[in-house]
Amino acid sequence: MTTSEAALVSAFLGCSVATLLLLKWRRRRQVHDKIEKARSRREGAFQQMERAAQRFQEQNPNHQPEPILSLSLPELCQQLGDGSLTPESVFYTYVDKALKVTADVNCIIDYIENESQLRHMNSEGKKGLLYGVPISIKDSINCKGYDSTLGFAKRLFQPAAEDAVIVQVLKHQGAIPFVKTNIPQSLLNYDCSNPIFGSTVNPLNPTKSPGGSSGGEGALIKSGGSILGIGTDIGGSIRIPSAFCGICGLKTTSNRISKKGIVSSMAGQKGAFVGLGPMARDVDSLALCLKAVLCKKMFHLDPTVPPLPFNEQVYTSSGPLRIGYHVTNSYSMPSPSMTRAVLETKELLEINGHVLVPFEPHHMAHFMNYLVTASLFGDAGATVLQSFEDEPVDPYLRIPMLLLKIPYWMRRILSWIIRPKSIRQSRALSNLKERSIKELWKCHSEIEEYCREFTEQWKRLELDVLLCPAIGPAFKSGFAGKLKEVVSNTILYNYLDFPAGVVPVTTVTKEDEEELKNFKGHFNDLGDKLFAKAVKESVGLPVAIQCVALPWQEELCLRFMKEVEKLTREKSRKQ
Repeated sequence: MTTSEAALVSAFLGCSVATLLLLKWRRRRQVHDKIEKARSRREGAFQQMERAAQRFQEQNPNHQPEPILSLSLPELCQQLGDGSLTPESVFYTYVDKALKVTADVNCIIDYIENESQLRHMNSEGKKGLLYGVPISIKDSINCKGYDSTLGFAKRLFQPAAEDAVIVQVLKHQGAIPFVKTNIPQSLLNYDCSNPIFGSTVNPLNPTKSPGGSSGGEGALIKSGGSILGIGTDIGGSIRIPSAFCGICGLKTTSNRISKKGIVSSMAGQKGAFVGLGPMARDVDSLALCLKAVLCKKMFHLDPTVPPLPFNEQVYTSSGPLRIGYHVTNSYSMPSPSMTRAVLETKELLEINGHVLVPFEPHHMAHFMNYLVTASLFGDAGATVLQSFEDEPVDPYLRIPMLLLKIPYWMRRILSWIIRPKSIRQSRALSNLKERSIKELWKCHSEIEEYCREFTEQWKRLELDVLLCPAIGPAFKSGFAGKLKEVVSNTILYNYLDFPAGVVPVTTVTKEDEEELKNFKGHFNDLGDKLFAKAVKESVGLPVAIQCVALPWQEELCLRFMKEVEKLTREKSRKQ
């Protein structure tokens, strides 16, 4: 090659590199501009909320919001139904409250303008079970005319063509969706932060996370800005934020409520079952919501959902229950406050005539390190990585994304390096690889066998329900992405496809905090040390236990949750 030819090649390569860098810069600039436009649009939505609430107050100078905000959902429904309250007064009360709440905790991402629905409600005679009730909706649940972003810029300005079935059914029952709430980017984190709308914080302590992925819902409901919300749950995404924020939440059996119109971050994976469910301040509100959505309208809109209406007789039953329980699953040791919460609840149930039976989930290490990793990431994370192409990555997700990006041989080496200090993360990392179809089918077969053995153990002990730890107290923000192993307490019931809910029963004491200083966990590894740091400085924060039932027995699960709630409140009043 001559000198002039070499110069030409060099110039060509230089121009190519410069062009690629320019294109990359332009893509980043376009994404940045899109995000800024979305933030500006959200500010416009907030201004619209403020004007609407202010206009209603001016037209109704004697309006008093506090009595409305103090009502439970059943009480609110009764007063709306008998005409003591109007849908407008309730709607604008919660619009105003939600706007004030989000200024503190950043939980709302959009306002669902529904003045036309309000006018229509005044002219119709029929009233549904949730007539006039404002309801908050998680980002990933489609609402016609609004984005379901999952925290990705590429999904901005792509409004849903129609409501998800659950939203259609809620409207059919008279409910009024009024805001969409924040989530972690991709939904695959139990913190609550994304590059578009930023971080949602725990309303009880701004240094703590509200949990995720339904974190915006948890923060809004706990702060009084919503009386009822709808979330989704693939590994604890309803139960964790409910526990962190101190409210009640229920994950249903995967097909008890229609999932049509729910945007998934991992479409096609068949290991963990996604369940929808309500989030509210008390168990009766969850039951009322479930009763409302399990109706002919939903069964008509989605024929794949079994036509099982709400069984009121089971929910209101009062006989003694045979309850399995465990404090730990031998994989993830709960915090001292969580251990105390489970044991105190067990004793309370026994005192009140229920039978408590020890129940220990088996083979949790194999379940978490192999079955969960191999099924959720059978493509070695390719589907998740594709979602993040040309996207800014939320700071809380940078480490997980980096681990997915590095080649498998490097993950194997890293697994070997960290094994002495973090055995659980090491084993999970070594199993994070692409599977053949044969390997994936084998994994699914093992999951089916695991579920069968679990159910057989349950039946041998003749259990009605199960009492076990949730996750908590609330983690410091940013820790969730580093602590995947602790979701063993919640994700197990997504694989089993059992209904599961959480009920707050106590708060962290100074004694719990002192005991945490000696926390070693089961392995005394890096994960256990990080967990202790995540939950420290939590005195006064809520602690919730988890209630579980067999598939399709949501009413029994709620009945158990109601019993725990009632006994806990009675004990609190006596103290």
